[in-house]
Amino acid sequence: MERRLALHVLASGSRGNAAVVEDTATGAGVLVDCGICKRDFFARSAEAGFDPANLAAIVVTHEHTDHTKGLGVVLRGLAKQGVAPAVYVDDAVRAASSEVVSLEGAHDVRALHAGDALSLAGISVHVFRTSHDAAASCGFRFEAAGGDVAGFMTDTGVVTGEADEALSGVRLLALESNHDVQMLADGPYPYPVKRRVASEVGHLSNVQAAEELERLLCGELEQVVAMHISQNNNTYRLPAETLASVVARAGHPACVQAAFQDLLVSVR
Repeated sequence: MERRLALHVLASGSRGNAAVVEDTATGAGVLVDCGICKRDFFARSAEAGFDPANLAAIVVTHEHTDHTKGLGVVLRGLAKQGVAPAVYVDDAVRAASSEVVSLEGAHDVRALHAGDALSLAGISVHVFRTSHDAAASCGFRFEAAGGDVAGFMTDTGVVTGEADEALSGVRLLALESNHDVQMLADGPYPYPVKRRVASEVGHLSNVQAAEELERLLCGELEQVVAMHISQNNNTYRLPAETLASVVARAGHPACVQAAFQDLLVSVR
């Protein structure tokens, strides 16, 4: 297998999300979500060594604003550089998102559905459904020429069989590890919000993420990034340690680290 893919997590958390999957052999990339400002997008892309001029497409997981609120400003910034990536979004998300609706006419917005296999930036992008309280939500499996594979899943209350299958055999894994169960229970959120976060259409806990990682351990897996970590109901240390303990118990060589809200994390 040729190691071609890189994952650049520009931001991950409740205040904004964006990540680039890059084919390092060509420099082309796909942006997953855009819930950050133009300044942070360009600054962290530069820090990652990714040229936004090589951005071939944007794929949107769901309509919540922490995943979409930067779409317009970033696309306008890219347009000034002569870059016009297509935006792929589920029809239900398109209808539910004012940010996506505002792109109509000025930008190339295309349909995306669970089960699709798209060819973007020379990467095969497989779309799978996740379980979240959105009009529609999805994750992605990225396959590069030569057999390199990355999996990306955030914003899901449970791991479906479809998701588990899509994430199997990946080398790079971006996996939601949103909250610590006890911190959520003891934390400041109103009870209805706590119930929503912990529900089957909420977010994965550290324990749920660890259980999924244990199922996904394989010879190909090299890098694991804990994603969408709550700043109120978790710490950056807890999910990293919880997932690392799964790897250690199995005697597996994969590296584990946390993604941050305000700092770049890149894995290759």
